[in-house]
Amino acid sequence: MDAAQQEATARARELQRNWYGEPLGALFRRLIEDLGLNQARLAGVLGLSAPMLSQLMSGQRAKIGNPAVVQRVQLLQDLAGQVADGSVSAAEATERMDEIKKSQGGSVLSNTTQSTSSSGAPTVKRVVREIQSLLRSVAAAGDIIDAADTLAPSHPELAEFLRVYGAGRTSDAVAHYQSHQN
Repeated sequence: MDAAQQEATARARELQRNWYGEPLGALFRRLIEDLGLNQARLAGVLGLSAPMLSQLMSGQRAKIGNPAVVQRVQLLQDLAGQVADGSVSAAEATERMDEIKKSQGGSVLSNTTQSTSSSGAPTVKRVVREIQSLLRSVAAAGDIIDAADTLAPSHPELAEFLRVYGAGRTSDAVAHYQSHQN
């Protein structure tokens, strides 16, 4: 990839962050992980071609042009949160994805919808993701690690937090959080 392509990709990802709250590659990878999908199945549920999904994920394209697809993304985000907090089983999620695939509508993505547990509190996974999204919206993972290394001698707890939550995997951050609650 030449410099012009890299610049166009960075610009597309920044537009995605502004429009959807984060780059679509991160959002779609999270949906794939949370819902146990592959890219082809995600593309099918969303009503996109596999190449279009790939272009959106890689930053070759910035915008989802179809409002119904945007609505389906929001519905899948909500469903993923319900699966994460255990209020929806894997079997129910599969049925719901079939319903989402058939849904029509137009909306913009909203960061105001959060999954909550039965007690009304956001799930650990959702909170961890919010922290990761905030940190990653201001710096790349490598920059976060560099900052952690700089802080480590004088602020080891903060350095660990940045490594785990800013540059680490969601599952590792959730496990880290849970291990520190005991």
